[in-house]
Amino acid sequence: MVKVGFSAKLVAKKGKEEEVAAFLASALPMAQAEATTVVWFAIRLSKNEFGIFDAFADEAGRKAHLNGPIAAALMAKAQELFAEAPRIDPVDVLAAKLTG
Repeated sequence: MVKVGFSAKLVAKKGKEEEVAAFLASALPMAQAEATTVVWFAIRLSKNEFGIFDAFADEAGRKAHLNGPIAAALMAKAQELFAEAPRIDPVDVLAAKLTG
């Protein structure tokens, strides 16, 4: 059961849109390797706006993810790729449907 998560909004710099898309797609193996990350999505909202949604069973999993390799890679590339600082908001999951 997932109870908590993060919702992130990322705005690519002009001309960096496809680089952001590739960067997010390349993060999938890192998400798959995180035992406490139950759900992880990287999405494109518009030409230059992207998002990440991930969810965890508990606060410990959420904290582990925030201190993990995806967050570190995101922050390391922030100045280069994003027009503004990534907005990362903690969320509570009220209901979820997960299938394998």
